[in-house]
Amino acid sequence: MVHPNTTPRRRRADARRNVDALIEAARTVFATSGVDAPAKEITDLAGVGVGTLYRHFPQRSDLVKAVVESGIDAVADAGPELSAAHEPAEALAQWIHRFTELLATKRGLASALHSGDPAFSGLPGYFMQRLGPALAALLDAAVADGTVRDDISAEDLLHAITQLSQPVPGREPEHNQRIVAVLVDGLRHGATRRPPAR
Repeated sequence: MVHPNTTPRRRRADARRNVDALIEAARTVFATSGVDAPAKEITDLAGVGVGTLYRHFPQRSDLVKAVVESGIDAVADAGPELSAAHEPAEALAQWIHRFTELLATKRGLASALHSGDPAFSGLPGYFMQRLGPALAALLDAAVADGTVRDDISAEDLLHAITQLSQPVPGREPEHNQRIVAVLVDGLRHGATRRPPAR
């Protein structure tokens, strides 16, 4: 006998998979074709129908917001994984690299995000709420380890990286990555840990 809760649970799992597929497809399509790309381009890539898209994301702004939030979540959630796999300063550097990649993907969304659409009004708060604590944990660990200087806050560092990641006319995002790498090197200057005695 089929348990009465099985079908609704399966429907929820299918809906979640559809939403995830749509967000991933939209991220890819927005990067190549822009935020005004035809809905069919997104749904074809996601392997779902247009009706499924509009059921989950009635407005284009709902989909753009979901793409941005999902990118923010992925970077925030990477913090503990990186901490477990690397020394504190390296975990911090890798997280900052992922953060600058996230900022680079927002270039294609910039016109939509700055359109004044009220759907996007909560994104700056979400950005700080998710990324601030993730960066603070990594920064604190590297400061405690003595491999990063202790005179910058996570909030200041987030703002500095965001500023350094602004598009430069005629330059690709790799240019910003190089500039942010200089900032990361500067974080190590003045750290308290001394090299081991030979």
